[in-house]
Parts: sequence; structure tokens; C-alpha cells
Amino acid sequence: MRLVSVFFLMVLTILLQPATIAHAQKSKADDPKMDWWKEAKFGMFIHWGLYAVPAGNWGDKKLNAGDYAEWIQSSLKIPVADYKPLASKFNPVKFNAEEWVLLAKEAGMKYMVLTAKHHEGFAMFKSSDPFNIVDASPYGNDVVKALADACKKHGMHFGLYYSQAQDWNHPGGSAMAGHWDKAQSGSFDKYLDEVAVPQVKEILSTYNPKILWWDTPTDMNKERAAKFAPILSKYPELITNNRLGGDVEGDLDTPEQFIPATGIPGKNWESCMTMNGTWGYSANDHNWKSTETLVRNLIDIASKGGNYLLNVGPDALGVIPQPSVERLKTVGKWMKVNGEAIYGVSANPFHDIHWGRVTQKKSGKNTRLYLHIFDWPAKGVLPVFGLQNKILKAYPLAEPKKTIKTSRLDSDILINLDGVKQSDFATVIVLEIEGRPQVIKSPEIKSGAAIFIDEVSFGINPSVTGSVVRYTTDGSDPVKTSPKAEGPVVLRRESDFVVKARVFVNDKAVSSISEKKFTRVKPIPAFYSSKTGLRYSYYEGAWERLPDFSKLTPVKTGNVDQISLEMRGRNQDYGLVFEGCLNIKETNVYNFFLTSDDGSQLYINDKKVIDNDNLHGMVEKRAELPLAAGIHKITVYFFQQGGGDGLKLEWQPLGKVRSEVDKSVLCH
Repeated sequence: MRLVSVFFLMVLTILLQPATIAHAQKSKADDPKMDWWKEAKFGMFIHWGLYAVPAGNWGDKKLNAGDYAEWIQSSLKIPVADYKPLASKFNPVKFNAEEWVLLAKEAGMKYMVLTAKHHEGFAMFKSSDPFNIVDASPYGNDVVKALADACKKHGMHFGLYYSQAQDWNHPGGSAMAGHWDKAQSGSFDKYLDEVAVPQVKEILSTYNPKILWWDTPTDMNKERAAKFAPILSKYPELITNNRLGGDVEGDLDTPEQFIPATGIPGKNWESCMTMNGTWGYSANDHNWKSTETLVRNLIDIASKGGNYLLNVGPDALGVIPQPSVERLKTVGKWMKVNGEAIYGVSANPFHDIHWGRVTQKKSGKNTRLYLHIFDWPAKGVLPVFGLQNKILKAYPLAEPKKTIKTSRLDSDILINLDGVKQSDFATVIVLEIEGRPQVIKSPEIKSGAAIFIDEVSFGINPSVTGSVVRYTTDGSDPVKTSPKAEGPVVLRRESDFVVKARVFVNDKAVSSISEKKFTRVKPIPAFYSSKTGLRYSYYEGAWERLPDFSKLTPVKTGNVDQISLEMRGRNQDYGLVFEGCLNIKETNVYNFFLTSDDGSQLYINDKKVIDNDNLHGMVEKRAELPLAAGIHKITVYFFQQGGGDGLKLEWQPLGKVRSEVDKSVLCH
């Protein structure tokens, strides 16, 4: 028995080596200047400017909850001559830089990023351009300097946001929605040379920020981005993001208002998110996220290898809204106990965690795994799947002297939570293991669809080279005598069934069990005849999500060969509806893929099958449908608010190649 055990451990060690080697390879993400940033994990974003004065209201016009208050000038097309006088009303006498920094520290944040200049073009610092807080407002003080000094005093890393392209109050500045006032007309290159480039020089030389956060690179190209290169070259330790434009990658990616499902492997990334529905202060938005959501977002992001940049929007007096303060202080209480499980951690090494999230940190030659429990196990036993390492110790992070019992069942670690006190938002259990995590993930059951009409074809990929995957289709757990998965498995079934699969080495189970349910369905019948062409309706307006287009009047209508954005009249604040039908050639299961920036929905035969609504970057959603041969009604709804735009509809009949839904199958 001992010889078998030794051989088994040798096999596992050899099989797990490639993953370790791959992990050790260097990439841009390993740049030493990023070390402090990767250690920090949690930062404060501050959107503050003249837009705090109207606070989402302009005359009899009112922005709704969820509308971005800092975009009020663009959203309501306010003339420059009416907007710029807001500077004379901006007098934030209650602003206290030290209070802001100390609040961020209390929340457990390690860095701050302040909007030095947002798209409105108003500088929150003393600048050679007169449209700035020192020269144009009654306040007359440099808030960027005050915050930079307070950060230095209290050991907080300091960063600045700068809108390099969009500027709605300087002639020539770009505008994502297009200019609406003759006063905005001018040369964009002249604006860059005389406003943006000089101001970037000013903020870098005067305040020495650790981060420079670009935004919305409208009209930027390689030549224009290159204007900033000589400045940036003087600050090799400066961290920049990926929003300068001109294909400049920067040091970190910036998913906005969402958390990538699997992180962004191989890159530094930071999810920036609001506490309510706006970045700048709005008197109308009281839709605050719960503290539980904020804490779990932080954990989720850290478990996927990213940072969390959480926003506050101070009002015109310089006061951070009380709901933000309350939530940050409560987050800080959780971080005071559990910060060890966030700061400096690496991404989750597991693939089959359903009760919460996992972070990890090196501890000499060994590793600490931090198990963040969101959903407490009903029987008080927490499973950890596929971990091969020896367990050295287990304890609650809140009670480090309390030992927790663990046991092993095949490849699974079972943690007995009896007597462990549950914490608000997430309870953290520390699992100290020998060496670096060696995790064998469960096998992947691959199929073109999870539904079938008569016949199912699936494959099972082993997670470890040289292992054996065994599976069942009768609901039982795979054992060493179960059928071996070799190549595609084709089955004809009369009813639903579940495939279970598990990895074995030397007849010993070394992974958790994968499951995939297959549902037998009847094909949706075709229902009417067709004419050639596809109809579209184009709308203009500012929305946070898909509107009810049936209540709106289109700007224009027409026919197109296939779904595209070619007919749009501008790049921001517009919507499209495509209506027609699909000419299905054969009865089959069809996978549909709808990718958009911002929101979209797909309807087939008047039934919503993909919901990709709301503000986000390019996000893909998928659905699978059984369709009978013939004509099926199709409707695609789309809207775009700001930033990049995009819309693509693809499909993949079962057993066929994925392709764009094009004019060969679209009709009306």
C-alpha cells in the first residue's frame, strides 16, 4: 500500500507541474511598479466637479435615478454659455481633504483617484487655463493639492483621473455624442496641444500622482496619443489605464460597472463601480447598493485577481453623501477583521466553488487559502473539491486561535464548521496548506447545447494529462468501473437525463464530480411565409437601459441586409430595433450569441431568449433553442449611451460552425 501511495503522489506531482511552470512565466502584469497596486486591492474613485451644482436637475428638466449626473451637460445639450457660469456658484466650503482620506482609510482603501478634469472641462486644480477652481470659482482653493497633501500625510496612494479627449467647454474638445453648440467647434488637435497636453504636464509635475486614469478616448488615434508619450516617459513609475486611445494598452484594464466572470487572466485589471446609479452627485438617485453587495463585490473581484475602485460623488459643498459614508464605514469594520484575506492576495485556484469565493496568499513555502463563505452549508460541513495538498491547519480568520477539524473524502476536503461564528456579509475560513495549491479540476462536459430533440452528442475533456475520465448517465456517481470517456459520446434518449463525470488516476478519484443536464424538447414550429429584406427603426435618446421603443417615434426607418450599426446617425445616445424573420433550413438545436455595447435583447417568435440589457462594455450572452425548419420571427433591440458601441448576432446550429446571422437567412 505504501508503494502505491508513493507512486500515486509521484504521478500527481508530474501531472501538476506544467500548470506551475506556466504560472511562473513573466508578463506585463509582473512589472514591479504594479506591486503596491496589486497589494492594495481596494481604492476610492471620486467624481467631483461643477456637475455637483445642478445635481441632476436643470430648470424643469430632471435626470432620473441611474442617469449619470456628471453627463448632464451632454444629456440635456446645455449650451456652453449657460453651463460655464456654474463655476461662479461652486463654493465647496465644507470640503475637508483629511476627512476624505481618513474615511477611505477607515473603509480599508489603500489608494484614491480624483477627477482632476472630467468631460465638462473644468479643472479642479490651479491651471494655466483659466477655467479652473482656483481662478473661476469663489472657493479659490486647489482641491487636488489639498487631497494630494492629505494622502501623503496619511500614507494613502494618490491618483488622478483626466479626461484627455472629451471636453464640452473648450473649443475643439471632442464630444462622444457630437457637438451641440457652435462654441464647441474648433480643432481637436489644437485643443490637445493647448489644453490637454499642458494640463497633463501640470498635474504630473505638480502633484506627482501614482496613477493617471484616462477616459473615453473619443477621436483619439495613434498620432494623437503619441502627443502624451514624451510626458509619460518622464514618469516610469506612473500607472496608467487602457483608455488613452490609439491602441495604447496602458498598465491595467478597466471593466466598468461589472465584474468579468473569470477575471482577465494575464493582465492587471480594476473594476470601477458606483454605489448607486451615478458617478457624480445626484439629488435624485437614492438607489444605493447594500453593504453586503459592496463587500461581496470586493471579495469577488479579489478572488478573480483584480482591484475594486469604488466611487463616491461629493455634493457641491464638498460633502460625501451620508449613505456612502455609512456603507464605507461598515465595509471598514469587515475589512478590519478580514483584510488579510483581501490585501495582496492572488486569484482563486479552484474551479468548483459554489458556496462563495476563495483567495490565496503565499506564506513562506506554504500557502494560506481564504475561504469566503457567502452561503452557509445546511449541514455545517464545507466541501473543498480537488485539493491535493496536505492540510496543515484550519481556523476562522476572526478567531485565529480556534482550530477547525478537517477530513478527506477521496479528492474532497471536508471542513467541519461546528462552533464557528458566522460573520456579516462573508465568513472567512483560513486553510493553511503545504506548498503551493495543487488542484485537479473536475472534467468539462462539452456539448453544442444542453437541449436535444432526439439525439445527444457530448465529449468529456480530462483536466489532467494521463488521467482517465469515467462517467454515468443514470444519476449515480462515477466509480472506477464506470464507462470510460473516450472521444464523442452519442446517445439517443426519450427523456431528460444527467451526465456525471470524474477524473481518476490509478483507479482513485482525484477530482470533484461534474454534472450536466440534457433536456429533451420539441422543436418550435415555423409559422408564416417570408419576403426578402430586414426592417430597422433608428431612434435617438439617452437611456440607462432599453426603452419601450413602441412608445417612441423613430428618426428613420428602412431595410438592411443584416444586423449592423451602419445606419446610426451618431455614436452615442441612440437605439435600434431590427424586425424580420429567420429562414431555418433544418430542424435542429440552435445556439444564439448576442454581443453588444451597451444593452440588447433577442426575441424569437415574440419570446425573449437573450437579455443583454443595461450599461456595459462588449458583453456576450448565449441561448439555445430547438427550431423546426421554416420561418421564425426575430426581433433585436439595442441601445447605446456612451463609450464604444457594438452589436453582433451569431448562431451555431448543433454540429455546425459558429457564424454571423447574415442576409442568407434573414427575411421579413
